[in-house]
Amino acid sequence: MQQEVTITDNQALTMLLEGNERYATMHTTHPDQTLERRSEVVGGQHPFAIIFGCVDSRVPPEIVFDQGLGNLLVIRTAGHVIGDVALGSIEFGVEELGIPLVVVLGHEQCGAVAAAITAVEHHVAAHDKIQTLVDHIRPAVEQAQGQTGDLLHNAVWANIELAVNELREIPLLQEFIEKGKLTVVGACYELDTGKVILLEA
Repeated sequence: MQQEVTITDNQALTMLLEGNERYATMHTTHPDQTLERRSEVVGGQHPFAIIFGCVDSRVPPEIVFDQGLGNLLVIRTAGHVIGDVALGSIEFGVEELGIPLVVVLGHEQCGAVAAAITAVEHHVAAHDKIQTLVDHIRPAVEQAQGQTGDLLHNAVWANIELAVNELREIPLLQEFIEKGKLTVVGACYELDTGKVILLEA
């Protein structure tokens, strides 16, 4: 049974971007990290956004968006590769928790994307299950190869865009989108500035 939504997608995105601005400018408030908040969320969770991001240790969503306990439903895979478990987790957040916003969060200098570029350019297979990541990211690399500019930068953004498009076409998520109950957006984290830049729709 879906929980009642108490916040809109636009409000959720605004809260994330305001939190990121606080983080990037070193004015974090560390909300919802008190003893009282810890007690409050014992009875249940009501996150306002799903962050589907990369596992990179330099991009922890709660810190990047200056959020606290119970605010975000975070799902992370290398290169934010979409698999059944990750997708099921996203669908759970949307259908069961009523979360109105999914943010696909990529980042500069992504190691998973760099590994995919190496595998594609040198026609080599990655070790063991890492090849699964390469296979998923390959379309982004191939798309970026036809663009001007830095290949890794372009592939990172292409990988974000492709993930967003893939999620928007998932039947369950598409149903919520068409009903105006869900928005899926892409964004990229800049390692040096700490800023999150939205992908143009």
